[in-house]
Amino acid sequence: MTVDIPLVNGTSYCTLTAHSKEAFEKTVKFYGDFLQLEGRSISGNSTLLFNGAVSLKLDLEIDEIKQKVAEAQYEQLKSTTITQDWRASVHESLVFNTANIQENKNYLVEENLPRQAYPTDLFPMQLYTLDPLGNVVGVTSTKNAVSTMPTRPPTSDESVTSSLVSKVPSYTDLKKAVPTSDTYPSLPASSNKPKKAIAVMTSGGDAPGMNANVRAIVRTAIFKGCRAFVVMEGYSGLVHGGPEYIKEFTWEDVRGWSSEGGTNIGTARCMEFKKREGRLLGAQHLIEAGVDALIVCGGDGSLTGADLFRSEWPSLIDELLKTNRITEEQHSRYKHLNICGTVGSIDNDMSTTDATIGAYSALDRICKAIDYVEATANSHSRAFVVEVMGRNCGWLALLAGIATSADYILIPEKPASSREWQDQMCDIVSKHRKRGKRTTIVIIAEGAIANDLTPISSADVHKVLVDRLGLDTRITTLGHVQRGGTAVAYDRILATLQGVEAVNAVLDSTPDTPSPLIAINENKITRKPLVESVKLTKSVADAIKAKDFKKAMALRDTEFVEHLNNFMAINSADHNEPKLPADKRLKIAIVNVGAPAGGINSAVYSMATYCMSQGHKPYAIYNGWSGLARHESVRSLDWKSMLGWQSRGGSEIGTNRVTPEDADIGMIAYYFQKYQFDGLVIVGGFEAFVSLHQLERARDSYAAFRIPMVLIPATLSNNVPGTEYSLGSDTALNALMEYCDVIKQSASSTRGRAFVVDVQGGNSGFLATCAALAVGAQASYVPEEGISLEQLSQDIETLAESFAKAEGRGRFGKLILKSTNASKALSAESLAKVMTAEAEGRFDAKSAIPGHIQQGGLPSPIDRTRATRFAIKAIGFIEAQQALISDARADNDGFNPDDKELSGTAAVLGVKGSHIVFTSIRQLYDFETEVTKRVPKIIHWEATRAIADHLVGRKRVD
Repeated sequence: MTVDIPLVNGTSYCTLTAHSKEAFEKTVKFYGDFLQLEGRSISGNSTLLFNGAVSLKLDLEIDEIKQKVAEAQYEQLKSTTITQDWRASVHESLVFNTANIQENKNYLVEENLPRQAYPTDLFPMQLYTLDPLGNVVGVTSTKNAVSTMPTRPPTSDESVTSSLVSKVPSYTDLKKAVPTSDTYPSLPASSNKPKKAIAVMTSGGDAPGMNANVRAIVRTAIFKGCRAFVVMEGYSGLVHGGPEYIKEFTWEDVRGWSSEGGTNIGTARCMEFKKREGRLLGAQHLIEAGVDALIVCGGDGSLTGADLFRSEWPSLIDELLKTNRITEEQHSRYKHLNICGTVGSIDNDMSTTDATIGAYSALDRICKAIDYVEATANSHSRAFVVEVMGRNCGWLALLAGIATSADYILIPEKPASSREWQDQMCDIVSKHRKRGKRTTIVIIAEGAIANDLTPISSADVHKVLVDRLGLDTRITTLGHVQRGGTAVAYDRILATLQGVEAVNAVLDSTPDTPSPLIAINENKITRKPLVESVKLTKSVADAIKAKDFKKAMALRDTEFVEHLNNFMAINSADHNEPKLPADKRLKIAIVNVGAPAGGINSAVYSMATYCMSQGHKPYAIYNGWSGLARHESVRSLDWKSMLGWQSRGGSEIGTNRVTPEDADIGMIAYYFQKYQFDGLVIVGGFEAFVSLHQLERARDSYAAFRIPMVLIPATLSNNVPGTEYSLGSDTALNALMEYCDVIKQSASSTRGRAFVVDVQGGNSGFLATCAALAVGAQASYVPEEGISLEQLSQDIETLAESFAKAEGRGRFGKLILKSTNASKALSAESLAKVMTAEAEGRFDAKSAIPGHIQQGGLPSPIDRTRATRFAIKAIGFIEAQQALISDARADNDGFNPDDKELSGTAAVLGVKGSHIVFTSIRQLYDFETEVTKRVPKIIHWEATRAIADHLVGRKRVD
C-alpha cells in the first residue's frame, strides 16, 4: 500500500494494490459501500473510486504469494479485534473524515465486519475496520484523528447502536429508532399494526432471580410495542387456561419484582402436560388468549417440554381445527409458535452456559452457612458434613468447596470406589489436622455416588470420620434454604439481561429458526440452540448412569473441569510431593496495591497454595511497595498461617495506594534482586495498573524487573483497562444492593419518598449502573455522562408521574443512584434538596450515604471462586513466560525494552467477552487508557445503561 498524500485528518488520494481478482472485486465493493464512493474503471486492472474530496485508486497485480500474505495479515488483525489496538499493530492506515460516523458503523454492523471504536462504541469519535486487503481503514467525526473534542450526540430520530454483549443484536434493539411517548413510562408511540403477544412462564423448581426475569420480559415486550402475558403456575396454567391462568400484565404489575425471591407467577409440576391431550389444551388456551410467542424460564425438564410443544405445534393446531376448537382464522393467525428458553435452576446443570439463574444465589446461601458452621467447628475442633443440592450436578458442592476451602467434596461427576473415597478423604483430613487445622468441612452433593452407582449419604461420610479418625462430627443438611431469599446482584442482572435478550430472540425468530436458549459465557450473553443444550445436559446424567464418568466430565463445560482441577491443586498445597521438578520451581512474589476489595485474600491464598502444590516458593510483600522499600517486608507464606484467608474480606498482607516510583523504585529493584524473584503477581486496582506500567518501563534500568509480571484486577470501581470484571466489584455490588433494598423499604413506608444514594467508584459509573439495574432505580447519574439540568428536570417529572401512578405501599419507594464524581457541583445531599424543591410537593427526596460499606464484608462466592481461577491462571502465565524472558535477564547490552514479545511478559489478566485474556501493560497503558481520569477508553458496560433506563421507564434527554 502506498499513500501519496497522507494527512492526519484524512487521505485525499491513495493507491491500493490487490493480488487476486476476487480480492480486487471485494475491495471495490467494500470502499464503495463503506465510504460511499463511486467507481469508474480506468482499465481492466485499475479502478478509481471517488466522491470529489477523496480519490482512491485500486490496481490489480496477480501474485499468489503476496495474496497469501495479505490474507494472513487480515486474519491476524481480525483475531485481535478485542485484545489489541490495530493502530499500534500497523505502520500505516487510511483515515478519512466522515459527516456521519453512525452511518459508517451501521454498515459494519450489518455486514458483520470487524471493528474498533474509540472512545466508546456507543458514541464513537473514531471507527476502524479492515478492508479485504488486510489494511486498517478508519473514519473520524472529529477535526483530526487525534482530536479529543467529543462527537455530537445523536438526535432523537437517529438510530443508535450500542456495543453488544451478545453475538446477535440485543442491546441495540432496546433503543433502536423507537420514539417515546410523552407520558410515563417511556414507551413507543402507539401503532395501528396488530401487536404481537409474548407470554412468559416459570416452571420446575423455583430459583432466585426468576421474578427479575419475568419483570424484564414483561417490560421489554411492552417497550417493544407488544402485549405481555404471564402464565400462572407453569405448565399447569397452560392446561387449565382462561384469564385466571393466562393474564395480560401491564408495566406497573411487575414493579419491585427484582428484589423479590421465588417466583410470583407460580410454578408447579404438571403430569397432564406430558400427555398429548394436555399439550393440546395448552395450545388451545394460548390461541384463545392471542399469544404468539412463549418464553419459558426453568430447568432442562421444563425446556425439553417447551421444545416438544413447539415441534408438535403444527399438528396440534391442525387437530384443534379439525375438532372445531379453533377457527380457520385462528389457525392461519397462529400457524407458528416461537419459543425461547431462559434457564432458571439453582444446580447450574445446564450445558453450554456458565451460569443459570439462581445458581449463584444458592451458592451464596451455602457459603454463608458454611462460614457460620466453621466458626462453631473451630470452637470445638469439630468436623461438619454439609449436604447441598445437586442431584446430577456437583457444581454447587464444587464451587462451595473452593469458596470455603473445604477439606473434601463428593460430587456425582467424579466418583471413586467406596474404599478409595474413604481413604482419600481420611488421608487429606489427617494431613490437614496434623498441620494444626482445628476444623474439618466435607461438602457432599445430594447426588454423590460411588463408581458402582451406590449412593453416598452424609450419614456414610459421618460414619467414616467418626470411626476412622475419631472426629467429633455433625451433619448439616441445608435443604430448601438454598432456594430461599432474594437473588444476589449477579442473578438479578443475569436474569434481567437474559429476559431482554429472550424478547429480542422471539421477535427475531422465524418459523425455521431453532428454538434458542439464552446463555452466558464469561461476561457475554449469547444464544444457543435449545435442543442441543438440553440434549447435552441429559447426556451427562446418562453417562453417569452408564458408569462412563470420563465422558460425564468431558461433557461438562471446560470451566467446570478447570474448577475441579483448581480445587484439587490448592487443597493439596505442600501436603504432597510437588508436581514440578526442582529446576522448574520458581520464587514468586505477591503484592496487594490499592484499596481493599473482596476476593484479594482469596487470590493470595489460592496463589500461594497452588505455588506450593507445584513446588514454587510464594513470598508476600507486606503493606505494598512502601512496606518493601522502607521495611523489607518480604515473608514466605506457609499453609497454616493462611487458614481462613479464602473467606476473609480486606487484605491480610496489607495494601495501600503507593506506587513503586512513589516508594523508591531503586530500593524495590534492590530487594527483587536480593530475593531473586522469578515472577510477580500484583493484585489491585488502578494503582496496581500504574505500578505494573512503572515496573515494565524500568526494566531497561533494572534487570531485577526482567521477570514475568501479571496484574489481577481487584477494585470495586471495575475501572482497570483490559478487563470487564475486577475482583471485588461483585462483593461491592451485593453490599450496595442490600443497602438499597433496605433504604427502599424505608422509602416505601412514607408516601412520596425518594432516596438519592451516593455510590463510590471514582470516575467509573460501573457500580452505579449495575446497581441501578439490580435494584430497579429510577435513575442513575455517572461521571461519564455528568448531570445536565435538562435531564435532571426530566427525571423529576418522571418521578412525579411514577408516584402519581403508584398503588400499594410497596410501590411508593423510589431510588436514584448518583456516583460521587458524577457532579462536582451537586453532592447527594444537595441533589436531594434540589429534587425536593423542584418537585413542588409532589414528592420529597432524602440523601443516603453508604460510604465504605460498599467495600463489602466477606467476599462474595463469585469473587472467591474467580479469585482462585485468576490466581492459578496468573501463575500459569508466569510459568509459561520463563523461557522467553530468561535470556533477557542476563543480557544487559542486548536487552531491547521495546521488543513486543518481551513487553508482553508484563500483562493484565482480564475477562473480555467470552474469553480470559492476557494483554500487554504497554499496549493498555499507551493506547487504551484515559490515565488522568483513571478509566479505560472503551466503556464495556455502556449498553447496560440503556436497558436499566428503559426497564424503569426513564426518558432520556439528548
